[in-house]
Amino acid sequence: MTRFGYFLSCEDWTPAELVEQAVAAERAGFEALWISDHYHPWNDEQGQSPFVWSVIGAISQATDLPVTTAVTCPTVRIHPAIVAQAAATASVMLGGKFVLGVGTGEALNEHILGGPWPSADVRLEMLEEAVEVMRRLWTGEVVTTRGTHYTVDTARLYTLPETPPEVYVSAFGPKALEAAARFGDGFITTQPDAESVATFKERTGGKPAQVGYKVAWAATEDEGVDHAHRLWANAGVPGELAQVLPSPQHFEQVSQLVTRESTAESITAGSDVEAHIAGMREYVEAGFDEVYVANIGPEYLAMIEAYGRDVLPAIRSGS
Repeated sequence: MTRFGYFLSCEDWTPAELVEQAVAAERAGFEALWISDHYHPWNDEQGQSPFVWSVIGAISQATDLPVTTAVTCPTVRIHPAIVAQAAATASVMLGGKFVLGVGTGEALNEHILGGPWPSADVRLEMLEEAVEVMRRLWTGEVVTTRGTHYTVDTARLYTLPETPPEVYVSAFGPKALEAAARFGDGFITTQPDAESVATFKERTGGKPAQVGYKVAWAATEDEGVDHAHRLWANAGVPGELAQVLPSPQHFEQVSQLVTRESTAESITAGSDVEAHIAGMREYVEAGFDEVYVANIGPEYLAMIEAYGRDVLPAIRSGS
């Protein structure tokens, strides 16, 4: 049975608005939450980027929903020993209902301390070592290690959940998917990629797969497309550019090449319930165990209510 969640986009909203959305999502019948982890938004129009661990703490006191980070990069900007502590505390505050979603990150967020931005292969290597460091720390033992990328000196976590957080790995492309299958407890993506889901499950004996995507609820389709193109044209930037561009200003420049027409073709916009049902069904039919949806634009409360009233019941009933 697919679980349906709401995707909290830290790039778009203040901490208070994110908590408001989480509470509304629980009330509407969403079963879980995704939350993005960024230092910068993708462009200045989005305009926000609160510290995700503070927001998770607030959410833990406002709802009873499970939370997954989508995704944290525990390799460059923040040492994995610190992420391990943050994730352990988040899991304690959420009563164990926490998944640490991880990925190799983007220069947009990770370059800020002035170090080099590694190649994709090196970033995957760093990610695997970082996950190993975190899992050792979650045992509660004193950890001293000197690896290829990370050194830990007599570190011990004292605030720990009853069971260690599961680690789901974001993967786009065959190398990352192989890595996710090798050391992840689950798979995360943002595409309705049935082939990748099937490959991951075959290689792991059926471990879970999560997906997140965005819609633009509005009174009309045109209005929704306007919101999506104004705020998230960067989603149409192709290839590896999203991993290597270092600033919101660079994304604004390259997003000028993304046409409004291509944005319209790539998103469900407006308030046609049947269109939203069809959009979500595509992700369900791809085989994902959990599907998370975010709203672009100011009508997030209307979207959450409509999904709770109309979209989710239709998907759950198979109608």
